[in-house]
Amino acid sequence: MNTDYTIEYSNRKTLAIFVERDKSIVVKAPIGTPQEKIDDFVTRKKYWIYKKLKNPQKFKLKRKKEFVSGASILFLGTSYRLDVVDEKIDGITFDNTKFVISRNNQKNAYNYFKSWYRKKAEEIITPKVDYYANNLGVEYNQIKISHMEYRWGSCTPKNNLNFNWRLIKAPMFVIEYVIVHELAHFLESNHTSNFWNIVGTQVPKYLTAKNWLREYGEQLYIDF
Repeated sequence: MNTDYTIEYSNRKTLAIFVERDKSIVVKAPIGTPQEKIDDFVTRKKYWIYKKLKNPQKFKLKRKKEFVSGASILFLGTSYRLDVVDEKIDGITFDNTKFVISRNNQKNAYNYFKSWYRKKAEEIITPKVDYYANNLGVEYNQIKISHMEYRWGSCTPKNNLNFNWRLIKAPMFVIEYVIVHELAHFLESNHTSNFWNIVGTQVPKYLTAKNWLREYGEQLYIDF
């Protein structure tokens, strides 16, 4: 069993383990807790972690919806209606009130939407990264919008940034939190109290964003 985990230090009094929806393991520890004590705590909790990781209610299989008129399509935290029309349309259209697709393209709707979402993710996420990177005084190498099974974003030792294209379904404040979270790792590699202070200076309501992902993150994996 994979027992890699990250540590979040705070003023709490006891150790606690959380298994996130992306199957990452987070240990919340009081500031100053020795690493060996945390390692021992995780070792003693291995069976509990194993049961959590195998919980079918927590990690449900991805679901697909039908691309029919009246279907609800999520974009930037808002659900929009899908209309299937007889007229010929190149791909899909969106006018900020509804999505429209041609009946001739209905069978390929998934691919059309995925392509559209990835393009929108690039258009929206890139300037946000530039904005927050400038605020934090950090530089990144390149941004990649990709398919990620269990993560919303990641960064590499070479200062490359990766973001899950499905993130574009979430509200903007959640997207901004994920962006700042990854950029903050350029300044602090671990989830220390200093790391969260850095995040908090840019996204004061980051806890709301974290809770949103924990509660609704699974919905972003519904196709669509």
